[in-house]
Amino acid sequence: MHTRYAWVFLTALTASAWMGSALAQAARTPAPAGAELYFITPKDGDTVTGDVVVRFGLKGMGVAPAGSDVAKTGHHHLLVDAAQLPKGDQPIPSDDTHRHFGGGQTETTLKLPPGKHTLQLLLGDKNHIPHDPPVVSQKITITVK
Repeated sequence: MHTRYAWVFLTALTASAWMGSALAQAARTPAPAGAELYFITPKDGDTVTGDVVVRFGLKGMGVAPAGSDVAKTGHHHLLVDAAQLPKGDQPIPSDDTHRHFGGGQTETTLKLPPGKHTLQLLLGDKNHIPHDPPVVSQKITITVK
């Protein structure tokens, strides 16, 4: 009898996970045509000494804090030394590589160890999910001395 309950539980759990995944995919926020995300500072190839001041630029959309349901807006995520973009149908992770600016911030100061580093911006919607299509900057490389 316990085996039957386990089977029903696993079936329900699998269906729930599938439905949750489908809802997350269906919930992607459309990005307006022509939206552009870019770095104001630093520029690709810059060499910096000490802390790195990073200023985010955005055209064709507005910035709103995470959780705000405002059309044609999002909030910034800074990818530091990320090998690839996160999955587009799931919330952007929050860790040292994926830094969130859910308060609507448009700049930050980074303390990075000496060496080469890559930076890339990715806009997230109210739920930290990339827009469709993703609003992403070019990846830039800087050197910290």
